[in-house]
Amino acid sequence: MDASELQPITDFIKAQVPFDTLDVATLERCCRSLSVGYYSKSSAFVPLDESHPQLYIVRSGAFEVRDNDGELLDRLGEGDYFGFPSLLSGEKVSNRVRILEDGLVYHLDPDTFDYLRVESRQFDRFFNRAFAKRLRHQARFKAKELTTTNRVSSLMSGDPLVIDFTATISEAARKMRLARVSSVLVTDNDKLCGILTDRDLRNRVLAEGLDGSLPVHQAMTTQPKTLTSNSLVFEAMLLMSEHGIHHLPILDDERAVGVLTSTDILRGQSSQPLLLIGEIERQNDLESLITVSKQIPLLLQNLISADARAEEIGRVLTSVTDALTRRLIVLNQQLLGEAPMAFCWLAFGSQGRQDQAACSDQDNGLLLAHEPDEAAAGYFEALTKAVCNGLDRCGYIYCPGDIMAQNPKWRLTLTQWQQRFDKWVNTPEPKALMHASIFFDMRSVYGPSSLFDSLQDRVLAQTKDNDIFLAGMTANSLQESPPLGFFKKFVLERDGREVKGIDLKHKGNALINDIARVYALSAGIKEVNTAKRIRALMESNIMNRKDALNLADAHEFIAHMRLSNQGYQYTHSQDLSNYLIPQNLSSLVRHQLRDAFKVVHDAQAGIKLKFTRSF
Repeated sequence: MDASELQPITDFIKAQVPFDTLDVATLERCCRSLSVGYYSKSSAFVPLDESHPQLYIVRSGAFEVRDNDGELLDRLGEGDYFGFPSLLSGEKVSNRVRILEDGLVYHLDPDTFDYLRVESRQFDRFFNRAFAKRLRHQARFKAKELTTTNRVSSLMSGDPLVIDFTATISEAARKMRLARVSSVLVTDNDKLCGILTDRDLRNRVLAEGLDGSLPVHQAMTTQPKTLTSNSLVFEAMLLMSEHGIHHLPILDDERAVGVLTSTDILRGQSSQPLLLIGEIERQNDLESLITVSKQIPLLLQNLISADARAEEIGRVLTSVTDALTRRLIVLNQQLLGEAPMAFCWLAFGSQGRQDQAACSDQDNGLLLAHEPDEAAAGYFEALTKAVCNGLDRCGYIYCPGDIMAQNPKWRLTLTQWQQRFDKWVNTPEPKALMHASIFFDMRSVYGPSSLFDSLQDRVLAQTKDNDIFLAGMTANSLQESPPLGFFKKFVLERDGREVKGIDLKHKGNALINDIARVYALSAGIKEVNTAKRIRALMESNIMNRKDALNLADAHEFIAHMRLSNQGYQYTHSQDLSNYLIPQNLSSLVRHQLRDAFKVVHDAQAGIKLKFTRSF
């Protein structure tokens, strides 16, 4: 190929990402190695040679990538690529490329592709990320039926009907009839203050003989439950089920953007998580709860197969645990009688953070409104033992460290809990703080929110800007480090057997939980979930955007690897563990995992500098 023929190819290639990062000599070598193919729409599909994988660079035309089941994975046009998954994984070509329009395509041979990956880190990273994205899309297409991982925005009715709170009931009813909808949102100065539904008109207006000329705020439901458009459909279904409502206003930045109804949800497919929670709520004895709880491992496998985000899987599984806990409390109260005082059932650790996975044990406690007399103390001893025993029989084993509500040490009044936290915060001892860290990831599963808020507000007021306490928490969080040695090689350890692997929980996600916890306590942030803590820290400018996003991505990736590994162990009848064998990973995934651990290492260095430099 002479210079005049090469120049148009070079001009095109050097304008494409990631080829635009190559130096002149490398780019010229790349372009000289290219061959050209013309593909006619009449041929239907690009003939892919399984024995000779190539990178295909689309110069003109249009193409579709579909899997063996015919599901659409990608649409391609000028400047797009296909063929790279086989080059990166070494596996046979599994997808088909349909020709939508006649096209010209450049072919890059595998030797040159590998050479460019070595020469340019940007080039290598670009195609690694493209491959990871393709894998995620493929997994999602294979699990379309799991609507609970969809967003509310995908089902809600947009452009909601809105009326001012001073309008009459009759005006609202007429608007609903004209729009053929079953609800209208009521606003005061453009802020949502209520919702009027068909049921409100039936029960509060017709049944009560209310005059239609009265203002709508006299018949509406005030302070309606709401969600954002980015919430999971599962969360919406759970909220509607818990409160017996059929209309859910959707707000973004306090502005009404839609309404989700039970009819909208019914148009989608049924939700296994919600059905499971519904089953839990219908059971009337422990034995039937044990039977229902046996479905939880299958739920986890379905979520993993759907390639749901690890954060979402954690929230779904924890919602099931919460429902099981609440049902056990209710059933045992039916046996023991009404509680002698207000109380909160507290969840700590992974249940508190809403990031449960397989192999979860119990971490819980009881918060009492005031000091119990002898009879009340006996009541709560019986209740907590029954609930903890029920959880154990449903698969949530007793806490090895005995951090459970059945232990009198963690069955305390509001004043006693406050005193316990005061001691941890104001006279921090390294060993005591190490054992106490999970208590700072606490959430109320059952009981009045005002009682729990009294405890949490007191704790956060004590931890905010408390240099000595934060230095102690930071020092404890640095006792472990990511499993990277020299030259970014993984440091392996035994999992209790002869198998060596990487502990993704304790050497990965737990370290990120520690980092987010220290920052959140330093700023008095109420969020307990790690991903939400990181977002809150970014929005408060406590962590810069780049570092926060990197840490959030690392947390999600490591958690996703942990769940995927447990999914593999389950399907191959292996004992579930947090240990990953790196030899089983592709070079792409090993590279990504090293990058994630490097982010954790850098974040640990950051909190060490910020919170321990004065000590």
